[in-house]
Amino acid sequence: MGFLQWLGISARDAPSVTDSVRDSGQTFVFGKAESGETVNEKSAMQIATVYACVRLLAESVAGLPLHLYKYADGTGRDKERATEHPLYKLLYRQPNPEMTSFSFFETLMTHLLLYGNAYAQIIRDGRNGVMSLYPLLPENVEVDRDEGGHIYYIYHAYTDEKPGEKDKDIYFRSDEIFHVPGLGFNGLVGFSPIAMMKNSLGTTLAVEKYGSAFFKNGAQPSGVLEHPGVLKNPEKLRENWSEIYGGPGNAHRVAVLEEGMAYKAISLPPEDSQFLSTRQFGVNEICRIFRVPPHLVQDLEHATFSNIEHQSIDFVVHTLTPWLVRFEQAIVKDLLLPDEQDEYFPKFNVDGLLRGDYQSRMRGYATGISNGFLSPNDCRRLENMNLIPAEKGGDDYYLNGGYVRLEDAGKGAGETPAPGPEKEEQQEPEKTTNRRKR
Repeated sequence: MGFLQWLGISARDAPSVTDSVRDSGQTFVFGKAESGETVNEKSAMQIATVYACVRLLAESVAGLPLHLYKYADGTGRDKERATEHPLYKLLYRQPNPEMTSFSFFETLMTHLLLYGNAYAQIIRDGRNGVMSLYPLLPENVEVDRDEGGHIYYIYHAYTDEKPGEKDKDIYFRSDEIFHVPGLGFNGLVGFSPIAMMKNSLGTTLAVEKYGSAFFKNGAQPSGVLEHPGVLKNPEKLRENWSEIYGGPGNAHRVAVLEEGMAYKAISLPPEDSQFLSTRQFGVNEICRIFRVPPHLVQDLEHATFSNIEHQSIDFVVHTLTPWLVRFEQAIVKDLLLPDEQDEYFPKFNVDGLLRGDYQSRMRGYATGISNGFLSPNDCRRLENMNLIPAEKGGDDYYLNGGYVRLEDAGKGAGETPAPGPEKEEQQEPEKTTNRRKR
């Protein structure tokens, strides 16, 4: 009996938790923004900056090597790749017969960025090992909790993606689903960044719509046609005007006005209404939502050659790392058996993204070799070069012999060196005089 049960307190109240889990995914939903535009995952992806950010993050995560490691000696210090584990191949090469590792993680990362959650069905063998992983559409997944407090998943198979189970609700236990939640309030279900930032994206969609209408109407300000008399059919006149002078193909055509008509503009030009500035603000706002440096989506307005490398490193540290940790910890929680979680662990390799320029790398390698924590072959592995044979010193570690420990500093300064062996007196060679013969 636990301490809370001894006090008569339940750690999880099943009915209230059930409601919070089911309803938590509906806190932020797609729909109309304050600007009047409908925002969902499809309309958001039609914004160039959203598409660029999602593609950048999804491809960056999918392109990183993911290896499964195990502790070699049980101390948690030395590690080696667990290539013999069945999960190693699934994560590194092919999670199912239909997908590569790149496309699998690219799909899951796209789901995370658009819906806030990524789900995959786990196919297990008779020994409870993982045989394959199949992505599930997050819009069709519902998370709930049963009367005993156990999490389960409902998949609404309203498409033909699962043969023989069309228009059917499929129930999965928690050990049958690989779930990576995004940012949320209860730690179980994530919220969609698109739905949370609905109003910001709706403003960007409205600006895009305004720009399209602006060029559709010939890139000219709206105005009125004044006629001195009374028109019998003003609607026909407006249609004829739009047909002849509207659209980008008819821009700057010379208008011919008859019967004393005059054209007067009643709108401000786009420069005065800061149309371009509003579009630029939308780019920065979307980059802020996804925490992507603007130069990575081809916005080089504030990027320079002196800081672009540091911005790329900052992208790895502050943008990619949180997503990678979510995947790594979800793999441990959902794909490794309880008795394996202390011995095995997954790890993304981001060393390639953190590499500096060639000169900086060479200086770093020289420092590592001279200080004894890198061997020549360690450096060659990082540069993807062929290794030096061990018998030729490729795996040797070197250290500058001029270093001493702090507590040994000054020792032997006042000591007289021990006398060495006396040198044998060298006999002076006989001097010979070469006389020149006369």
